[in-house]
Amino acid sequence: MKLYRLLLPLGLTATLLAGCAGSVEPQYPPKDLTDFDKQVDLDARWSEGVGEGLGRARYPLTPLVDGGTLYAVDQTGALRALDADSGETEWEVELGTAISSGIGADGGRLYIGTRNGEVLAIDREDGSVDWRSRVSSEVLAPPQVNSSLVVVQSVDGAVTALNRLNGGEQWVYTSSQPALTLRGTGAPRVIEPVSFAGFANGRLVTIDNRSGQTLWDMRVAVPQGRTEVDQLVDVDGQPVLTQDGRLYVTSYNGRLLALEATSGEVIWEHEESSYLTPLVVGNYLFTVNEASHVIAVEADTGRVMWDSDTLEGRELTAPAFVDGNIAIGDAEGYVHLLDATSGEMRGRTHVDGSGLSLPLLTGDRRLYAFANDGRLVAYDLENVESQ
Repeated sequence: MKLYRLLLPLGLTATLLAGCAGSVEPQYPPKDLTDFDKQVDLDARWSEGVGEGLGRARYPLTPLVDGGTLYAVDQTGALRALDADSGETEWEVELGTAISSGIGADGGRLYIGTRNGEVLAIDREDGSVDWRSRVSSEVLAPPQVNSSLVVVQSVDGAVTALNRLNGGEQWVYTSSQPALTLRGTGAPRVIEPVSFAGFANGRLVTIDNRSGQTLWDMRVAVPQGRTEVDQLVDVDGQPVLTQDGRLYVTSYNGRLLALEATSGEVIWEHEESSYLTPLVVGNYLFTVNEASHVIAVEADTGRVMWDSDTLEGRELTAPAFVDGNIAIGDAEGYVHLLDATSGEMRGRTHVDGSGLSLPLLTGDRRLYAFANDGRLVAYDLENVESQ
């Protein structure tokens, strides 16, 4: 994760801030990989290159897999639609503008944000641009949709709602921004009546989608410490909403929270620093903290079920779920599979030396990894004992 003002990796920035006093070790040195009893093989089914990938700034260009098609874009605006099973290209276009966000979608269009503060609505059938609309600043989070709106969170702390049909501005919500923030923004969680959005000032807000007015607003994390880095409280992970009306939120230097979505009332809280989106599977909630520990908690109570430090310091991606496993990538380009019920390592493969910083995409015993240099690989999971 990067700092917005300094544009340096967080660990490196902290080192530089203290470095004038002498040589400093990183707070969480990456652990070496160790042998384990492999239970799952990751069999590469296909591999394709997508332009220049994420670029030097590692823009969070998370692909999208939907309806048998995988959509991926590089930082220059090269957009491809690929058959998710075979990797064959269905269409590709050059958007002609520098892209900075992952891909959002509805049934007919893709939505992508740019470095110069535009949102593009793109036809899913052929890649043609249906409309483009400007928002207040660079867009890093994938645009989110409901039946009538495209809701976009930009790096200046603004949330803008656009008309889904034509891109016309419907409302804008603005928040205060601290001087120093992590290089990233959480995507708002958008449902029909409201949007839940977290901000770099440590606040979580529920916005009425009809008017842009605040329904409730709460502080998730409180700035503490003496340095600006210590005081970072960004809510960069996307809030997770469950069908029973619970909202799960992470924050940097803050808490993992379970909230009642309609009121913001805290159901439980757990002190944990994370800038990544958590994952709910059944009654398990999985999160990756700033030290790259993978943690499973009971979603109803917040009780820690297991805490794996096997991959500490390896700059893990947000967790994904596939076939009973938690799938995560790391900065050296490895994919790791951990048993969802125990946290034990079950499988591993090396994707690409450029590293992995985006969440893995998953399907039925299928996993897709998009490396920093643009290599896109599909893997099938095969149980070792069945071979």
